[in-house]
Amino acid sequence: MVSIRDVAEKAGVSLGTVSNVLNRPEIVAETTRQRVQAAIKELGFVRNAPAHQLRAGSSRYLGLVVLDVTNPFFTEVARGVEDAANEAGYIVILCNSDASLEKERSYLHMLEEQRIAGVLITPASNDLSDLQRLHQQDIAVVLLDRPDQTQSLCSVAVDDRQGGALATNHLLEHGHRCIAFVSGPLSIRQCEERREGMHQAIKTAGLDPNQVIVEISAGTQNTRAGEQSVEKLLHHERKPTAVFCANDLLALGVMRGLLQRGIQIPNEMALIGYDDIEFASALSPALSSIRQPKYLLGRTATELLLDEMANREKHQHQHIIYQPELIIRTSTFLTKNESAS
Repeated sequence: MVSIRDVAEKAGVSLGTVSNVLNRPEIVAETTRQRVQAAIKELGFVRNAPAHQLRAGSSRYLGLVVLDVTNPFFTEVARGVEDAANEAGYIVILCNSDASLEKERSYLHMLEEQRIAGVLITPASNDLSDLQRLHQQDIAVVLLDRPDQTQSLCSVAVDDRQGGALATNHLLEHGHRCIAFVSGPLSIRQCEERREGMHQAIKTAGLDPNQVIVEISAGTQNTRAGEQSVEKLLHHERKPTAVFCANDLLALGVMRGLLQRGIQIPNEMALIGYDDIEFASALSPALSSIRQPKYLLGRTATELLLDEMANREKHQHQHIIYQPELIIRTSTFLTKNESAS
């Protein structure tokens, strides 16, 4: 590996002069600067950016910690983060916690060791103590896709209770009175709040949630877990006529499991997901879903993070809540033409 000393020897200048060319080129005579730059190019010297940032007391890196990097929802969120960060001259380090608190803590420790400038995170649990400790170390933190009830950190989220209510009301309006809720761990706030919205909508309709809802825990929130939950769904003593899944990946798995067993959607079982990821409209039947502004979530959260990093003394925490949108497709409702065909 070529060192700064090698560049100095090649250019016939001191180490200090090379350092000035790298960090304060305007104070170096043009002929000397050109000689050093020529040596850098010829030797293929690459600056050790992390070491330089550590010495300078600044970092151009942001950490993004998400629950599941394979979920297309987080792919679109990450694009919003990356675009805003790139425009401000920052690089994003993507970390996948797998909804594991232990893995999340390991990543946070690593990011802290790397003197990260700020962290955007979808927490794996309701315990925010690690994040608050980071914040006390002057590392800016913004909660992503998760409201902050303590008001101690910036947050950007979607009203998941309203989303759960939208999905449930849609199914109730189409006559369903026994609805399965297929969810990941309720320790994940998004799952719990979508469930709470479902319960509230049923109560508002004058019905008993205990009589309407069939709760099925899928353990995790991916297609495999959704497909595996179909056996529980079909063999439950009560017979649901509709399924509300806590995310679209679960819904995809449920759809696959139902179709493999010859169960028609929506004629025999209606199905609605959550997130409205890109392929939801391309499925057959097309998947009804609750749409979240995924790109906007990531971009807005990053803008809040950058503001806190740039204005630590004057920065005031903001808590932004976006509203979800019901997207109706053929997995829950057939038009007359579709029914006839």
